[in-house]
Amino acid sequence: MSKQRTVTFNHNPLLRHGLPTWRPRAVMLALMACSLALIGRSMYLQGVNNEFLQAKGESRYARVLEVPATRGRVTDRHGDMLAVSTPVRSIWAIPTDVNLTPPDARKLAGLLEMDVQELNRRLAAGRDFVYLKRQLSPETAQQIADLKLAGIHQQQEYRRYYPGGEVMAHVLGFTGVDDKGQEGVELAFDGILAGKSGARRVIRDRRGQIIEDVEAIRAPRDGQDLALSIDAKIQYLAYSALRQAMQTHKAKAGASVVLDARTGEVLALVNAPTYNPNNRTNLSGAQLRNRVLTDVYEPGSIMKPFIVSLALERGKVQPGTIIDTSPGRLTIGRATISDSHRHGALTVAQVIQKSSNIGTVKVAFNFSPDEMWRLYDDLGFGKPLNLGFPGEAGGRLRPAKTWKPIEQATMSYGHGISVSLIQMAHAYLVFARDGELVPLSLTRLDAPPVGGKHIFSAATARDMRGMLELASGPGGTAPQAQIAGYRVAGKTGTAIKLDGAHYTNKYVSSYVGLAPASDPRLIVAVMIDEPSAGQYYGGAVAAPVFAQITEGALRALGVAPDAPLVPLQLAQKQGAVVPVRERM
Repeated sequence: MSKQRTVTFNHNPLLRHGLPTWRPRAVMLALMACSLALIGRSMYLQGVNNEFLQAKGESRYARVLEVPATRGRVTDRHGDMLAVSTPVRSIWAIPTDVNLTPPDARKLAGLLEMDVQELNRRLAAGRDFVYLKRQLSPETAQQIADLKLAGIHQQQEYRRYYPGGEVMAHVLGFTGVDDKGQEGVELAFDGILAGKSGARRVIRDRRGQIIEDVEAIRAPRDGQDLALSIDAKIQYLAYSALRQAMQTHKAKAGASVVLDARTGEVLALVNAPTYNPNNRTNLSGAQLRNRVLTDVYEPGSIMKPFIVSLALERGKVQPGTIIDTSPGRLTIGRATISDSHRHGALTVAQVIQKSSNIGTVKVAFNFSPDEMWRLYDDLGFGKPLNLGFPGEAGGRLRPAKTWKPIEQATMSYGHGISVSLIQMAHAYLVFARDGELVPLSLTRLDAPPVGGKHIFSAATARDMRGMLELASGPGGTAPQAQIAGYRVAGKTGTAIKLDGAHYTNKYVSSYVGLAPASDPRLIVAVMIDEPSAGQYYGGAVAAPVFAQITEGALRALGVAPDAPLVPLQLAQKQGAVVPVRERM
């Protein structure tokens, strides 16, 4: 039997090779270094820079909510409310937190006035945040809150309300669902009206309900109130008269603007067709257009007084200077212009009274194209008035060096140049203010305007007022512009519309006048686009609208009469004395 062999492990040959002495030391040092790094990092995060961990923790329960600012109110010049913000609620959701039962979904969809399928589609959109309904009434929002649905939240907002409705639509414009201005005054003065939202920090529970209001981060700054120059009573008068004229003449569109001749303030601005800013469903571009400022047209004979005034100012003619308009036609190059009636020899005053194209052209040929261009430029044509309104048009006034003789002729009586209605009303301030032109204002002025520009002398402006009285009286082109108790002065315009580069058989009828003529307080401009009930001359279509607006506005302002309290034609038949201002 062989002897059993015994193995001792401590004599294993592998153990005869000892480990290097530096190795365990290196491992120990590495472990100690890692421990020190972890300790240092924890001290840094918890003691020195704890914002990161604190922010992560707060993100589980804390929220910063926007506190909306109240948009400033808009009033007319007397303080009557035109636009005001009312509190509403918006419903939003965190889709991942929402777990609606079918009955809850039906209740919520009913309160939101939407289909259950649409509600489910929005909640399944895969977003972290989704609006379910904007600008709900507080009563409906409270009914939704009473359901106590997880993930469904509310926030306070404001909705704009316009008491004047369609009467004030083109002046005020409107705001969007975020309470930002989109059109009109709301857009032009958005920086003043909007204010600045605030913020506050709150704590929410797991259902999203606010359980503690921690602090106000930034207080909201409400928007400033804005007092417009608009007079709500005159605005309604203008709107009613324009709407009636649209129906009577079956017109495509119309516009009117009323200015205070003493200050340049806009007292009324109306357009048709219009819209209700409180209910903007199914709106079209035609309804939204603020034609007073954005539409341009060839003004026609309304331009004639400016050329005649320039000739008076330069001493080229006098009111009694005779101009031969026979035989009612005038050929310039290969083109021929004509008058609507043959007048023969006319005084300069009669050229305005009868609205003679030939007489005006002969006066205009006393000047170079550059002189005429400078006059039109000084009057503000060819450039926007910079009232701040969106889309304000500047019109078209070509450089004088491009004018041909026939173009200089047609521009003297309002063809070949395009203007907006408010530009034309503004230019007529020179006749109401004894030759001075001042800027217009959409906001109420507390002091008279300064910085006016003198275009004509006071004597020239008074002479032209007398001629414009003749144009608006018996024997003139607009006897229907007369008002019982007040002298009026103004000019008609009947322009053929352009379609591309060609004239059509459609017309723009207009009238611009001022009253009382003895001491002008108002300037009223009226434009009727494409009247189609048989009449299209400015004296028959636009002048009666002027008379209706001006009569009501003068009485609303308490302006004293300066003529017999009967229509001028009847007064003359009865032998009453009608004062006429003479040149001084």
